[in-house]
Amino acid sequence: MPAQSCGPAPDLTGSHGCDLHRFNSAPAADAEAALLECLGSHRWAQRLTAHRPFPDLDALLAAADEAGYDLSPTDRAEALAAEVSPGLPPEAPRSAHLALAAAHAAYESRFGHVFVICLDGFRPAEQPDQVLSGIRARLGHDPDQERVVTADEMRRLARGRITGLVSGR
Repeated sequence: MPAQSCGPAPDLTGSHGCDLHRFNSAPAADAEAALLECLGSHRWAQRLTAHRPFPDLDALLAAADEAGYDLSPTDRAEALAAEVSPGLPPEAPRSAHLALAAAHAAYESRFGHVFVICLDGFRPAEQPDQVLSGIRARLGHDPDQERVVTADEMRRLARGRITGLVSGR
């Protein structure tokens, strides 16, 4: 299953991630590029970049949440367009791949964007089941309810990716 974590920007993090000081002192373009890997909204990344330096990780995460709540529908669509739906490991049975592909297709047909879910806290072996059960449950949502759930999942994904970015996970 593809990792749902922030990929470091080479100019900022190197091979072991970065610490908050390096993030705070990085050139704006590098910080913004790293943040875009955490959530694909330019406005969100620019806002966080402009508010540096952050005194600690909690302040950065709070700012990320606040900026996430303030995203316009266009900003959310941009961020969703940058997401990749979670999949299965290649060695999973073909039937599982087909079931997940059908679930993703049904979700995208109903809501017009990829399915996003934060899998932080779940063991890799549990993640495929979480994805499939999440899609199935959320297919029952009305569009307004799903918009709220999707926005929350995107904020959770961004928080985990930011934490990985500045802690080197």
